Amino acid sequence: MNRGSPEWLVVFLGNPGLRYENTRHNAGYMASDELCARNKIKINKLKFKSLTGIDSLGGRKVLFMKPQTYMNLSGDAVVPAAKFYKIPPERILVVFDDVNISPGKLRIKRNGSDGGHKGIKSIIAGLGTADFPRVKIGVGSPPHPDFDMVDWVIGKPSGQDLKTIREAAAKAAEAVACIISFDIDRAMNRYNT
Repeated sequence: MNRGSPEWLVVFLGNPGLRYENTRHNAGYMASDELCARNKIKINKLKFKSLTGIDSLGGRKVLFMKPQTYMNLSGDAVVPAAKFYKIPPERILVVFDDVNISPGKLRIKRNGSDGGHKGIKSIIAGLGTADFPRVKIGVGSPPHPDFDMVDWVIGKPSGQDLKTIREAAAKAAEAVACIISFDIDRAMNRYNT
């Protein structure tokens, strides 16, 4: 592994605890589990209000994080880590669920708004910029407009939808490796669906 500070910060958003396991909002955590299993990476040290691990990916030193702050306070974990290691926003890669994308689809973006996602809103507020890359995992929208969005995202999808979201999380793990190893353009060309 390279000596010195991490070059990248990769943040997998979700909510801690068994209650939230396999929920739509934890698609980011699903991607981290997949990335760790494939690359023998451990995210198990408690630091910056997160489970963290520093390891090499694609020849680059990376700080991996799973914030334990609950989704709406994700910025409280990300910002101190970025400041401590002096990682600029363009090298803070955030992986999270998106209700505006169909289950199983991925969207990789160089930057953008919060799109109604409170975890992203918290990170944007903390960093003071929306100019950080993202890998969005589609979890689909509620079946009708009256359905409570919070209940939807912290709800557990049906068997087939869960399988589809897990498959997308696996692709998101591949996309993270591609972005770190090569660049975001290659990942967008390969994984945006």
